[in-house]
Amino acid sequence: MTDDNTATTEESHGRRVSRRGFVAGAGAVLLGGTGTVAATVQSTQELRYNVRVTNVSDGQTLQTTAEGDAAEQPVPLSPVVYAVHEADEPIFTAGESARGNGLEGVAEDGSPKSLVASLGERETVHDAGVQAVPAGSDEPGPLLPNHSYDFETERLATDDLYLSMVTMFVPSNDLFYALGGATGIPLSSDEQSVQGDVTDRVDLWDAGTEINEEPGVGENQVQRQRGAGVGLVERGTVAPVETINGYDYPDTSDVLRVLVQPR
Repeated sequence: MTDDNTATTEESHGRRVSRRGFVAGAGAVLLGGTGTVAATVQSTQELRYNVRVTNVSDGQTLQTTAEGDAAEQPVPLSPVVYAVHEADEPIFTAGESARGNGLEGVAEDGSPKSLVASLGERETVHDAGVQAVPAGSDEPGPLLPNHSYDFETERLATDDLYLSMVTMFVPSNDLFYALGGATGIPLSSDEQSVQGDVTDRVDLWDAGTEINEEPGVGENQVQRQRGAGVGLVERGTVAPVETINGYDYPDTSDVLRVLVQPR
């Protein structure tokens, strides 16, 4: 349960926190617009990456026990929070409780504000931000079927860097998709660099912070709850949803598609 604002507020509109010049800049954290703060990275090669997250679900993707219009549903997604980082687990660790870093806000309410701020303060993170405005729109909002979030990372050295990203599976109590699990996917020149369609590197996770109800039906899920953070507390650990007994969820490839391209 969280007291973050919801994902569709203006505060979540395309914000970035990065660490270029962090030491010289005395560690200030700048949240807003195109502002950045970051640590200098020494390398002979620098790249930036374009990332596109597309909602490919449709009105029949989520099958429920409800009657009428709720029997079959699409799967909205929350604004995406991302980080370009050194070898690390910047957002969560599998098998451990969710940290007090804002992941709970994303997983329960689709609210990215606290997580972006905490990532900007983490020493291993070189660039972090949130994209909350669907392509072609002027306003922040959830990602609905046939729409995309597009964002571009900072121009950074690619040696030994990784990309992590999370977004809420909205018709749930505390589920989120994570790119590359806890460690992210390598953008490194000395490992197998990833690019193109990386949907197969995305999995659905349970934050372990709120008791699960049937997806698309539960009264304590963000689309139906009476207020942010409402729900039964679960003192569990972060785990892949496939390891948890309970409900069935759509295949990841039926809900979203993720493309990563270097520039």
